[in-house]
Amino acid sequence: MEPGQEIGLRIDQTLTQDATGTLVMQELEALGLDRVRTEVSVQYVDHNLLQADERNAEDHAFLRSACRRFGIWYSKPGNGVSHPTHMQRFGIPGKTLAGSDSHTCAAGSLGMLALGTGGLEVALAMAGRPLRVTMPEIWGIRLTGRLPEWVSAKDVVLELLRRHDVKGAVNRILEYHGPGMEHLSAMDRHVIANMGAELGATTSVFPADDAVRAFLRAEDREADFRELAAEPDAVYDLTDEVDLATLQPLIARPTSPGNVVPVREVAGEPIGQAVIGSSANPGLRDFAIAAAIVAGRQTHPAVSFDVNPTGREILADLTRMGATFDLIAAGARIHQAGCLGCIGMGQAPAPGRNSLRTFPRNFPGRSGTEEDAVWLCSPETAAVSALTGTITDPRAWAAAEEMPYPDLRLPEHASVNRAMLEPPLPSQDAAQVELERGPNISGLPYFDPLPDELTGPVLLKCGDNVSTDEISPAGAKALPYRSNIPKLAEFTFTRIDPDYPRHATDLAADGRPGHHFVIGGENYGQGSSREHAAITPRHLGLRAVIAKSYARIHWQNLANFGVLPLEFTDPGDYDRIDTGDRLRLAGLHTALAPGTEPLLLLHNTNKDETYQVRHRLSDGRRRTVLAGGTIAALAREEQQNPGDTGADTLATTTEPGDLGNSGG
Repeated sequence: MEPGQEIGLRIDQTLTQDATGTLVMQELEALGLDRVRTEVSVQYVDHNLLQADERNAEDHAFLRSACRRFGIWYSKPGNGVSHPTHMQRFGIPGKTLAGSDSHTCAAGSLGMLALGTGGLEVALAMAGRPLRVTMPEIWGIRLTGRLPEWVSAKDVVLELLRRHDVKGAVNRILEYHGPGMEHLSAMDRHVIANMGAELGATTSVFPADDAVRAFLRAEDREADFRELAAEPDAVYDLTDEVDLATLQPLIARPTSPGNVVPVREVAGEPIGQAVIGSSANPGLRDFAIAAAIVAGRQTHPAVSFDVNPTGREILADLTRMGATFDLIAAGARIHQAGCLGCIGMGQAPAPGRNSLRTFPRNFPGRSGTEEDAVWLCSPETAAVSALTGTITDPRAWAAAEEMPYPDLRLPEHASVNRAMLEPPLPSQDAAQVELERGPNISGLPYFDPLPDELTGPVLLKCGDNVSTDEISPAGAKALPYRSNIPKLAEFTFTRIDPDYPRHATDLAADGRPGHHFVIGGENYGQGSSREHAAITPRHLGLRAVIAKSYARIHWQNLANFGVLPLEFTDPGDYDRIDTGDRLRLAGLHTALAPGTEPLLLLHNTNKDETYQVRHRLSDGRRRTVLAGGTIAALAREEQQNPGDTGADTLATTTEPGDLGNSGG
């Protein structure tokens, strides 16, 4: 396994959520799958919980019927955010997990190899095929010392973002080790592993030790524990060290998780909102510490103090401790268990007002407000700032108030809640289930093969670190159309160019093929794993992106849906191309043939210039792009090899187990 080479991983478990899962279920149907071939597959409904009309409810019904049909666990709306809930009920040290959510990597907190990826990659894993990824470098991060008071796990990952920014861990796995691990709980590790996605990491891995055993014991699952740790003399491709004792409260300024500064440097900025919750700070401790800080006090009258429990279990434990009352009495708004404001589904802040959030991302407009100002911080910083009405270093506030750091006494046993998890049906019953399709659920679009020549205009030129939120926006306006590709396509790139969908549609209406290009900068497609960010531009005629570099998951998604992801060999050529220039790529069938050099010539007909570009496609992915996408490529395989289901020999055929024997 050499870094940079494509490898295949057997996948034990999969995770899908409702913002991406409807497409995954349609893809399973298109693949002709009879029943999932993983040990455990779980569908969570945690993103699109607002039911302002019938569309989200229709999708929930579709997802439940698909789970019953294909042998998948179903987590009902309001049960909890996928990542902490999966950790509580299904996570097992040493298992592999693929999820159609970029924060699937949070399960690395239990010693799992957990990778966020596109929905189609997850569908193929559910069908028994290996997950194909580029072998990453392994980055050993040694933790020493112990966190000081008023500093918590969020500050650890913010420190790494301060050092390395949002693309510092691209094509790398972060493996944590060292004596500092002793003082981090499993949920503390979840916070750090979760936001490895913001560093661009393939995933993060923690050892499975006594802290993991204690977590599983509290969840009535100690039998699933398996000790895992690196050998003492383990060697890493790269190394880094964090002395936890030296850390201070940190905060990410708008509009990037990598724009990190000490809280004291921005203290005094007025705020209008503080939100506790999300998969980035999902543990009972994260809510309990906020409750202890505001207990007996009242939040500032200018601040909306929002609390999003990450699960029914967390809310039950918080209530059992009396902490829910402390939050309510202090003025908190208690919302249902789910992602909510993290994905822009509610809690949108007022424009021009600072919003402090314990979330993983603060990309422009992700909150649901176009002119937003979202800051990322720890629960301690958010709670203290909610009291003062300004960004406040919790250490300074504690000194002024003579407030000791709260001595939290968390319950040793969790309020385990299995009631809202519906197990898979037996095979004979599942075969009789019909999928429930509401009128807002369209079919998967047909994408034609890649032509030998692409000629078309540059409809959009982007800068660095363009996120999938900017390509295919989330939020309450767009996300209800996640199962309706033609309608969702109307939102494509509108945060960068409101006229992009119209220009793409007009181009196709001219009688031409409608092909066009997009030019991108560094780290193109960072952020969410949503494959809609590849599908809707492709639906509008995008056939090639030329960028300086790509985020891992989006690069895979582009190839999976027949969009050619190319890179400048000379980054300076990026500056030579303008929006409106007409580009030409010729001889693609020869250039993408297996075994050929990964270099192509891109001609700018407006300026009569030629640039050298390259691709990083393996031979298998070359065939995928040429066929028009993965599903088209598999259909071609089926035509050539009738009767082959497409399942890999790595597939398992075990029945999904019950909660007692499959990690539940």
